[in-house]
Amino acid sequence: MKKIVLVLSILIFQNSIAQEKLDLNYYLPQDISYNADIPTPKEIIGHEVGEWHVTHDKLMFYMQTLAQASGRISIENRGSTFEGRPVLLLTVTSPKNHQNIEKIRQDHIALTESSGNSVSVEEQPIIVYQGFSIHGNEPSGANAGLAYAYYLAAAESPEIEAMLDKTVILMDPSFNPDGLQRFAYWANTNKSINLNPDNNEREYHEVWPGGRSNHYWFDMNRDWLPVQLPESRARIETFHKWLPNILTDHHEMGTNSTFFFQPGEPTRVHPLTPKINQELTAEIGTYHAKALDKIGSLYYSEENYDDYYYGKGSTFPDVNGSIGILFEQGSSRGHIQESENGLLTFPFTVRNQFTTALSTIEAAKNMRTKILEYQRDFYAQLRNEATKEKSIVFGDSKDGAKAWHLAEILKRHKIKVHELANDATIAGKNYKKGHSYVVPANQKIQDWSRLCSKSAPLLPTAFFMIFRLGHFHWPSMWTIPK
Repeated sequence: MKKIVLVLSILIFQNSIAQEKLDLNYYLPQDISYNADIPTPKEIIGHEVGEWHVTHDKLMFYMQTLAQASGRISIENRGSTFEGRPVLLLTVTSPKNHQNIEKIRQDHIALTESSGNSVSVEEQPIIVYQGFSIHGNEPSGANAGLAYAYYLAAAESPEIEAMLDKTVILMDPSFNPDGLQRFAYWANTNKSINLNPDNNEREYHEVWPGGRSNHYWFDMNRDWLPVQLPESRARIETFHKWLPNILTDHHEMGTNSTFFFQPGEPTRVHPLTPKINQELTAEIGTYHAKALDKIGSLYYSEENYDDYYYGKGSTFPDVNGSIGILFEQGSSRGHIQESENGLLTFPFTVRNQFTTALSTIEAAKNMRTKILEYQRDFYAQLRNEATKEKSIVFGDSKDGAKAWHLAEILKRHKIKVHELANDATIAGKNYKKGHSYVVPANQKIQDWSRLCSKSAPLLPTAFFMIFRLGHFHWPSMWTIPK
């Protein structure tokens, strides 16, 4: 009991110090130097990281400034949200790699192709996609991205140079620009000059619809499979363009919680997810645990959260030969709030997200060849399991638009879909040209070959949507419930 009280006292003390004397050093490792030519967040956006909730316009401006100042960072705008905000992507690696970035991408994709078995991984960089705050009112991730991007641009040491030489980081600073903007406005507008941690404070009760969703109130963490929103379409296009080895998804949970990282509940893992995927996730988790121990943060794993539904950011990678990792930080929901673990400050939540962003790339660097080999073996196994004779036909003779939209979803996931060339009757069902489509089974994307294997105990959720058309044909070896 005394030990618990001592730990909580230390946490409260740390939180108080972070609130009263906040500067960038609260987040950054102090055993290295930083390039003075790289501007800090405060120099560009006017406040320290965690002092205020960053609005998306300031976040965007800082990322653009870093890309201009650092040879390690390039930036691209992949489209616009419904409110006109850019959907940004930072590519972070060594200047030498930037000069050869397309060749690096092509060599990486080659690992997943039929020639992949002959491709060596010894010199290949590992690809890490890091995304923040897909729920806009879970802002510690996006705010941590300010400090994290600065670190990647400015940190100087032989170890960092070596990491950047063997790693390509695809950084998505805000999965949900519109939601982040909406929540930042609320938290900043209702912030008091003297911070009040009482949960009854207006700051902690944003008005409906809140910042969780995007402009049209859609929860984008359910859109990795349907791919209906511009933000989702941008990130899915990037995912398939690069097929990253690791994808991290930074979230928040209830104020009285601590910090969670995957693997999740062992009994709630999708049966199509390879066992080695979970073993690698657990090994990566040891790096998170070590990093959080170093700063005295409480955390847990293998509880509460699952690896089942493939339509979330932390599980979608698992069916594509990648490793998805969910982070969940207990949320201050504003700037400081009372919790069962003591006072929870916004800077403290930001620091935990920053810390695990760093531990992710440390794990990627140290496990590089092992994880690259896993991805290569994943696609080699799919090719071995592929059944070349089988295909799926789906359609709706009364509603061609419905079938067309499903085909569009599959194409966004790089699944080959062909329009039926002529009217046909298969197993007593009529399929009309223009209303029906054929999907070859021998494909590498989305575990398609496993779907058509008798041994697959359950069907990936993406293709369950086929059945919702209500008019489909499956090879006779299958018995499919209506």
